[in-house]
Amino acid sequence: MSDWKDRVRERERVLLSDNWGRLHKNVFDYRRSDGTWQEQVRETYDRGDGAAVLPYDPDRGTILLIRQFRYPAFVRGHEEPLIEACAGLLDADDPVTCIRKEAEEELGVQLEAPRRVMVSFMSPGSVVEQLHLFVARYQPGDRIGDGGGHVDEGEDIEVLELAFDEALAMVDDGRICDAKTIMLIQYAALKGLLKGGS
Repeated sequence: MSDWKDRVRERERVLLSDNWGRLHKNVFDYRRSDGTWQEQVRETYDRGDGAAVLPYDPDRGTILLIRQFRYPAFVRGHEEPLIEACAGLLDADDPVTCIRKEAEEELGVQLEAPRRVMVSFMSPGSVVEQLHLFVARYQPGDRIGDGGGHVDEGEDIEVLELAFDEALAMVDDGRICDAKTIMLIQYAALKGLLKGGS
C-alpha cells in the first residue's frame, strides 16, 4: 500500500479569515487511485481541537447535559436552544483538563475519573478539528456549583439532569440533534453504562 503522504503535493495556502478560527484556501495536487494527478481546491476551517463529556450516574440512571443557544443552528431554522453534551475547546489544555474545567464551569460538577472513549472528526470535509469524547461517572455529591458557563464568553447555559431513557427518546424524536451528544448517548447505550456497566 502506498504512503498517503506521497499522494498529496501542497501548492498554495492562503489565509482568508483569522477571527475566532482560521479559514484557509488550500490548493494541492492529489494523486488519484489510477495514478493520475488532479489539482484540487479546498477551504479548511481551524478553531483548534475540542473535548466533550457525558457524565452519567448508573445508580440513578441519569445523565447531565446542557441547553444553550447556538447561532449557526438558529440561522438554519432551529429556533430552540440545542441540548448538548458539555464541551469546550482545548486551547492550551490537554483533553482531560479541558473537560474537567468545562464540567465545573458549565455543569457545576467535579469529575474525578473521565474516560476517553473515542476521538472523532466531526465534519472532515472542511473542519480540521478533532473532538475527544469522554464519559465520566458522577453522583449528587460531586456538585460544586450551579454551572451555567461564563457570561463574559456569551454563555447562558441551562443544566439538564435527564433520565437516560428520556435522553434516548429525545435522540429518537429529534429533540437532541447535536452529533457529539448523539454519539455519546449511543455509546452509553451500546456499552450499558447505565445498566451496571463501567
